[in-house]
Amino acid sequence: MTTDDRSIREKRLIYRSWHRGTKELDLLLGPFAQAELAACTPEELADYEALMELPEPLLYDLLTGKASAPSFDTPVLRRIHAFLQRPRA
Repeated sequence: MTTDDRSIREKRLIYRSWHRGTKELDLLLGPFAQAELAACTPEELADYEALMELPEPLLYDLLTGKASAPSFDTPVLRRIHAFLQRPRA
């Protein structure tokens, strides 16, 4: 993957993170995507893309801890959880 391809991929994911369809998910995923996607490995980007394909209710429940699914317990989901636990300024 070239640097340009990765940059385009990250920009698309950031846009999708801010425009999920529900404001709650936008506010959870948008800040994470902007702050963390550049540091993600290619595998984490692929896992993040897979998370973005989930239905809104399931994704929200996974992010907020209301649901768990072993198949989605990936390093990127744990990274999102850690990011969401950080104090905000």
